[in-house]
Amino acid sequence: QVQLVESGGGLVQAGGSLRLSCAASGRTFSSYGMGWFRQAPGKEREFVASIRTSAAGVYFVYYADFVKGRFTISRDNAKNTVYLQMNSLKPEDTAVYYCAARLGSYNDYDVSAGYNYWGQGTQVTVSS
Repeated sequence: QVQLVESGGGLVQAGGSLRLSCAASGRTFSSYGMGWFRQAPGKEREFVASIRTSAAGVYFVYYADFVKGRFTISRDNAKNTVYLQMNSLKPEDTAVYYCAARLGSYNDYDVSAGYNYWGQGTQVTVSS
């Protein structure tokens, strides 16, 4: 069982930055692929970014096209934490951001159903 707790959301002006954190419980954090999803009012949950650690300790990262060049996902396995650095924020980035964890195949890393554990979400609001 993995428990995930997000933090770092808030209100920011367009063009600003925020860093989201997701702290995970458990002793096998490095075994999990970690993802960030978001859900805006009236819209479906959508993939933002994901990161996994290979058996050789190499990090692989994946991004939705709409955040490439603006958002950066990273993880610190020693701290059981995954981060989402968000720069050049736009009003359309306003949403609840969720952290998620998964095991197994990574072929469907951008599909929410492939993730086994979810945090409670943190609100990000970008004003114009």
